[in-house]
Amino acid sequence: MRASERASRRTAVVAKASGDPGALCPRSKVWLERDGQVVLSDWRVALLEAIEATGSLARAADQLDVPYRTAWYKLKEIEQRLGVRLLETQSGGADGGGSRLTAEARQVIARFHRVNAGIEQLVVERFRAEFGALLD
Repeated sequence: MRASERASRRTAVVAKASGDPGALCPRSKVWLERDGQVVLSDWRVALLEAIEATGSLARAADQLDVPYRTAWYKLKEIEQRLGVRLLETQSGGADGGGSRLTAEARQVIARFHRVNAGIEQLVVERFRAEFGALLD
């Protein structure tokens, strides 16, 4: 699922919970940096998820509508900045090549989603405390 689809789904869930599709919905965007450089973000996690779903960095790049080189570069940035290998690759041949995420990559994705969900909950709670009448 693309990051924009997840955001739309969250908006729908919050709007549904309030009973008003036109209700105000607090939003936040979270990413992880090291030395001012992005390490993880919604887009980078979406790249990892697309690799997992398609079994290929090239197909993941197509799915995200970015050049293969961009996807490869971003993947290498994440690996270098986290200090963790994220991808296991298999060369072509009769069965063709492919890529799959390492166990560490799956953990990174799960942790990022847990942090995002927790922060999203805190943001909603804080906005409710400050703007309750406007959000209800």
